[in-house]
Amino acid sequence: MRNFHLPLPDEVYRDLREEAERSSKPATALARHAIELWLDHRRKVARHEAIAAFAAKHAGSPLDLDTELEAASLQHLLADRKGKR
Repeated sequence: MRNFHLPLPDEVYRDLREEAERSSKPATALARHAIELWLDHRRKVARHEAIAAFAAKHAGSPLDLDTELEAASLQHLLADRKGKR
C-alpha cells in the first residue's frame, strides 16, 4: 500500500473526522473508501462514454448491431410483453 498526502479544506477535514468518530472507523479508511467509490464511478462513466461514442461513430456501418440479433431480441421483448398482460 502506498501513502498519498492530500490537503483538505477545513470543512471537509472536520466532516471526515466527525464521521470517523461517529462510525468508529479510521478517517483514512473512510477517505480510501470514498476515493475507491469515486474512481469506480468514473470508470463506469468512461466505459459508458466510450461505448456511446463507438455506437454513434459506427451506426449504420457493418459494425452496427447485427440485424438478426436485433430481430431476435425484439421478438423476445414483444413475447415477454405479451406474457405479462
